[in-house]
Amino acid sequence: MDAWNPELKALYHQRLLTPADAVLQIADCRNLILGMSAAQPPALMAAAADALKDRLIGPLALYYLHGTDALRRSLLIPELADRLTPRPLFLSPADRDAMAQSASPNWVEFVPAMLHQVGRLLTEHIEPDCFFVTVSPMDRHGYFSLGTNADYGASVIRKARKVVVEVNRQMPRTFGECSVHISEIDHIVEHDHPLVEATPNPPTDVDLRIADRIVERIDDGDTLQIGVGGVPNAVLAKLANHRDLGLHSELFSPAMMPLIQSGVMNGRRKTWMQHKHVFTFALGDRALYDFLDDNPAIVGYPASWVNNPDIIRLNDNMVSINSALEIDLTGQINSEQLGDRPFSGAGGQLDFVRGAYSARNGRSFVALRSTAQSGRLSRVVPRLRGGTVTDPRNDVHFVVTEHGCVNLKGLSIPQRARALINLAAPEFRQSLENEATSMGLL
Repeated sequence: MDAWNPELKALYHQRLLTPADAVLQIADCRNLILGMSAAQPPALMAAAADALKDRLIGPLALYYLHGTDALRRSLLIPELADRLTPRPLFLSPADRDAMAQSASPNWVEFVPAMLHQVGRLLTEHIEPDCFFVTVSPMDRHGYFSLGTNADYGASVIRKARKVVVEVNRQMPRTFGECSVHISEIDHIVEHDHPLVEATPNPPTDVDLRIADRIVERIDDGDTLQIGVGGVPNAVLAKLANHRDLGLHSELFSPAMMPLIQSGVMNGRRKTWMQHKHVFTFALGDRALYDFLDDNPAIVGYPASWVNNPDIIRLNDNMVSINSALEIDLTGQINSEQLGDRPFSGAGGQLDFVRGAYSARNGRSFVALRSTAQSGRLSRVVPRLRGGTVTDPRNDVHFVVTEHGCVNLKGLSIPQRARALINLAAPEFRQSLENEATSMGLL
C-alpha cells in the first residue's frame, strides 16, 4: 500500500466496503455470477447468504462452476431455496451434496455447457448483473490479478453491471490476461483466507498401467493438455525422461510443477506461445499457488481462448489426455453423468478432443478404468446408461483402459465394437459381444 500513489490510494479507499455493505449494493440484481473454485469469495458469499435470509437482496439466480465447501456452507443451504436458484455449469462434490440434501429435486438447476463457451453464455445469454470474485492485492499501477482463475472471470469482469472483488493476499499474482484495473471494479472488500486446495489421491496400479499405454505415445517436443484424475496425474509422473515438452491446458495442477522445475516442460518446441505455460484455471495446494505467484513463464487466459479448438490446433504435436466415466460400443463417451444423475459437466474435454486432433500430428486420449464399483460394473457398455454424450463418436481418437489402447479413427462400427470389447474387463467381454450381436453391431 505504501507504493501506491495518492490518487490510487484515495480511489481504493473510496471503493472499500465491509462484506455486508458491499452485498447491499447488489439489491437491484437478479443474476449473481461467482468466480470458479479457488476464486469463489467466502466473505462475500457469507454476507450474501445473510442478506438473502433477511430479505435485503434477492431473489437471485446464482451462476458459477465447481462450487466450493465455502459455497456449500453459505449459499447452498435449504433455507435459501425460496430466495436463491443455483445454476452451476459444472458440478463439484459440494454441488452434488447440495442436490442430494435438497427437499426439491430441481432446486439446483444444472446448465450444460462447454468450457470455451462459458464466458459467452454468462455475458450474452445470461444478463451479467453482478460478479463476485477473489483477486490478489492491487499493485502500484492499480491492477489486481485474477490469479488462479482467468477462465470465465476475465470475460465476465468486463461485462458485469456491478463488479465486487474480495482481495486476498493468499491469491497469487499471475500474468497473461489476468490483470484487472481498479477503474473496472465497483466495490472492494478485504478478506485473507487460505485458498481452496485439492490434493489428488495417489494413482492406483490400474491408473499406472493405463498411463504406461499413453506415455509410450507421447514424444519429445509434444505440447500437452492434462485433465483431472488419477490417470492424468500418473502420466505426468512418468514423463521425467522426456524432453522439451510444452503446456497448453485448461488446468494447471501440482503434478506439472516438477516437470517445469526440472526443465522437462520448457515450451521450447511449441509452435504457438513458445516458452510459455498456458492455462485457464489452476487448482492444487499451497505449494502450487506459491509457484504461480509472480512467475512470468506461466500465463492465464480466458477459457474462450485457451479452450477454443481453433487456438489449440495452432500447436503442432498437441496431445490431450482426459478421463471418462463410460464408453459405448460405437465410441460415444460419457464423462459427466452417472445413470440419471448429473455428476460433473462437459468442462473442456470436447474442446481439447477436437482441438488436439485438428493439430498437425495431434493426438487425443480418453482414458478410463475398465470397471467401476469394485469390478461389479463394466465401463464399456452397449449403450450409455444416462444417455449423455460428452464426446461424440465422430470425435473420439484414442481410447485407453488397463487392457489396451485403440485408435477409433477410420474404424467401422463393427470394428469399433470388437476393439472396444477387447478394452473391457475379460469377465464382461462375452456379454458385451452378445449385446453387440443383438444390437446389430456385429
